[in-house]
Amino acid sequence: MRKIALITDSTSDLSKEEIENNNIYVLPLRIIYKDREYIDRINITPDEVYNNLDKEVPSTSLPSMEDIDKLFTRLEEEGYTHVIGTCISSGLSGTFNSINLVSEQHPKIISHIFDSHSLTLGTGAIILECAKLMTEGKSYEDIVAKLPSIRNRIKVYYVVDTLNYLIKGGRIGKVSGTIGEFFKIKPIISIDEEGIYYTYEKVRGRNQSILRLLDIARAADVDSSSKIWVLQGGAIDEGRKLYEDILRLPNVIKGDFRDISPVMGVHTGPGLIGIVIMRQE
Repeated sequence: MRKIALITDSTSDLSKEEIENNNIYVLPLRIIYKDREYIDRINITPDEVYNNLDKEVPSTSLPSMEDIDKLFTRLEEEGYTHVIGTCISSGLSGTFNSINLVSEQHPKIISHIFDSHSLTLGTGAIILECAKLMTEGKSYEDIVAKLPSIRNRIKVYYVVDTLNYLIKGGRIGKVSGTIGEFFKIKPIISIDEEGIYYTYEKVRGRNQSILRLLDIARAADVDSSSKIWVLQGGAIDEGRKLYEDILRLPNVIKGDFRDISPVMGVHTGPGLIGIVIMRQE
């Protein structure tokens, strides 16, 4: 009898309830300071990261190979026969490659590790859709076959207060606009088909960049009904205002307001506001 496990990582920004209700296994990333180390979403919060950035910008690390191996061994012991996993884009992190490599060392479990080409709820939405398909009785093969079309229905857009943290963390990708910061140019950042950051659009000024996120959500809402998540990191008031505005859009069938993970906060710095749009079929 088949038993399917769902795996993701801590940057997918799933809630505790979503993880527990859908029996999702989460591999945490780590945040490393000179004299201490934290486990993402376990013993550190995004605000704790932001409040210490003026003293030290920490580094981040993937889930260890040992942790991933322990998880797969545990799944074998619990009688799982199949795994569907997705995590932060391989273009932004080595997490995908690590999980894929370890899965190959556990041939007793048939695994499909899918590259989300996304992050935060862009990844989380994929694994939640897999959980939904499982409750509908879809087979492992059916769910795996649907993964590319699920991914194609999801888009991520966000703005940050400064690009400095993306640059320091080596995550700048194809984002342009560092010179434009002098002119208060705020790029709308998205993720391309290779799973790498790029400049979707350049907007002058912080307020206008947030309004542009609302415009993007409104345009998506016209095309089809959508689920839309609003994400914030060190910008709770601005993020909540955007969330309230998005909820008023006529075709939003579900909305939610979330904090980004501490690991993501290291790379974006305070002032992040983002939206994740998932069009319905």
